[in-house]
Amino acid sequence: MKRFFWLLLLALSFALLTSGLAQPFPRTLTDDLGRSVTLKAAPQRIVAMLPSVSETVCALNACGRLVGVDDFSDFPEQVKRLPKVGGYFNPNLEAILALKPDLVIVSIYGKLHEGLERAGVATFAIKPETYDDIFRTTRLLGRVLGLEAQAERLVAQIQREVYAVETRAAKATQRPTVYYEIDPTPYTVGPESFIGVLITKARGQNIVPRELGLFPQISPELVVQKNPAVIVLTHPGAADLPKRAGWGSLAAIRNQRICAFTGQQDNLLSRPGPRVAQGLQLLVGCFHPELR
Repeated sequence: MKRFFWLLLLALSFALLTSGLAQPFPRTLTDDLGRSVTLKAAPQRIVAMLPSVSETVCALNACGRLVGVDDFSDFPEQVKRLPKVGGYFNPNLEAILALKPDLVIVSIYGKLHEGLERAGVATFAIKPETYDDIFRTTRLLGRVLGLEAQAERLVAQIQREVYAVETRAAKATQRPTVYYEIDPTPYTVGPESFIGVLITKARGQNIVPRELGLFPQISPELVVQKNPAVIVLTHPGAADLPKRAGWGSLAAIRNQRICAFTGQQDNLLSRPGPRVAQGLQLLVGCFHPELR
């Protein structure tokens, strides 16, 4: 009981300290392009150009500040009703400007921020690609929105949910080798990407070498060489896998250990945001059917 009391006191003290030391507006923050971005006030009209950002903003109870989102943002339900303004490669600058945002949160990829800045609209770039980025960007968005305490609570919630699934996965007696395919080019995931970390937490072994990077395009021959026990796809191409040269003899294909996740299941796996524990649960069920 005494230990619980001190832990509770410590948590309350941290929350008070966090809120008490929050930098007031205007505040200057560094985004993931390395730019210093000065926010005169907490933004109230936000356009989010990444689905994970849309989900995180809503998870911070700030969904009402979103006035537009990218074409792929579809969660939670209220996001579906917002104007869609393009994606990574085809952003609609005119549609964004028509929404009169006071901040547009963009990916580091592409040149959208340049056009918006020429039009006098503030932008903030983020790059959520690793597992740690999930929590770093949550805290960063908390600072952008002036919701630091809410961001800390969200980080703690996500970590609790991940730990609960990871603990369940620890009951598995085997660690199958895994090949994860994003598209049939083929693009895959490296061990240090956020999906790669989820594979490890689900007690799988990623066949992709670390030195190839976070999201590499690989040679199909590498998969034949590694002969994975499980294949995970996030595109609807499972029926074509045996047709690839040498793939018909893969253990995963011979034993029908292929997990194809599309639609909302793909979203759970491919978005480094608040629902990451649900994506982890999908992988645990795929790798260890006995734990479903």
